[in-house]
Amino acid sequence: MILMASLGGSLEFYDFIVYGFFAHYIADQFFPNSSPTVSLLFSFSVLAIGYVIRPLGGIVLSSWGDRYGRRPVFLTSIVVVTSATICLGLLPNYQSWGIAASIILVLLRMVQGFCVGGEMPGAITYAVEAAPHRAGLAAGAIICAVNVGVLLATLVNVAIQSYLTAADAAAYGWRIAFLFGGLCGIVSYWMRRNLEESPEFERMRGAVVKQPFRETLRRHGRQVVSAVMAIAVMAGVNGVLYGHMPAFLVQQLHYAPRTAALAQNAYLIVSSFGLLASGWLGDKVPRRYILRASAALLLVLSYPFYLALSAHSVDLVLLFILAALVFSLASGTWASVLADHFPMQVRYSGIALAYNLAVVAFSGFAPLLATMLIRETGSLASPALYVMAASAVTLLAGAVAPATETLPATPQQAH
Repeated sequence: MILMASLGGSLEFYDFIVYGFFAHYIADQFFPNSSPTVSLLFSFSVLAIGYVIRPLGGIVLSSWGDRYGRRPVFLTSIVVVTSATICLGLLPNYQSWGIAASIILVLLRMVQGFCVGGEMPGAITYAVEAAPHRAGLAAGAIICAVNVGVLLATLVNVAIQSYLTAADAAAYGWRIAFLFGGLCGIVSYWMRRNLEESPEFERMRGAVVKQPFRETLRRHGRQVVSAVMAIAVMAGVNGVLYGHMPAFLVQQLHYAPRTAALAQNAYLIVSSFGLLASGWLGDKVPRRYILRASAALLLVLSYPFYLALSAHSVDLVLLFILAALVFSLASGTWASVLADHFPMQVRYSGIALAYNLAVVAFSGFAPLLATMLIRETGSLASPALYVMAASAVTLLAGAVAPATETLPATPQQAH
């Protein structure tokens, strides 16, 4: 059940990474301009639009999920996201449809972003309710699936770049990547169609809240603030890692593209095992302490990491493996810590609101702020300051959390 719940998050990150890999091709096809830079800016703006609309999708879909059940939202979102992904792969370019092609591209990304805003929070909610006595490991499995989606996107990119010429990759190779994502979405729907409703929600059906989002804001506002702060380190590190690091390694630090790709794939593999171990540990000891331990380590080690990175003084693969070990303490526990903040009646809505606010605030602007830090300080190690700031916010979350914060269920309580 948890595997099926995780498929949407995996597809979500696959689409996000694939769009980034092929953004320059999409720019040429849908936003032609005499200046390649302007064209690429338009393409990345479309990516940003998908981010901005995510909170709205999270509000709407999570409210439905708290009122009508997790299963119908799961099925609807996967159908819509899959359809939009397939349409992206088949959409005629600017040369064929003119400005209409550009507008439809924007609309499709908005639709995807809207659904994605409720997909990951829904998966986390379902996982901790399906296995309340193993919530840490269950939520860790959801995040592991995200890593699989990123790794799959990387492999698809390598395959297209290896087996197609540059001209063919620009002409139709990027479409193959999106159509493959659509195929994965069809398989995900086929698996999800027999998904049972969350057992905890079934027991609660007679006591659902009619306006979950309003209830979350009115009665659990402090929990929302605490939750956003608690997962700031996750959002900040992921924003830097996936949004800024790939181009930074090659263009500014002058690592060989193959070496950079190898290091990042090693990170994903090690992190996947590490976060599962952290999730398992989070069912044995208070997981919020594991999350804070990771934030404390990142606060201390981020700057030495970036110094070694910019000086080429440590093997890049080894450096990324060490980073994966440290960050997996946070990546394996943040989802279950987030769920611990909210009672069942508004859990989906609370998770969706806090998650999307954290992603927009700490992930969405991470690449821009990391670039500005380098420009303002003149130091290639300065993006570490952003990671350190996000880590500090997580460490301060405990001071904001209300005394009545929901605690992880023990095996006896869960039964």
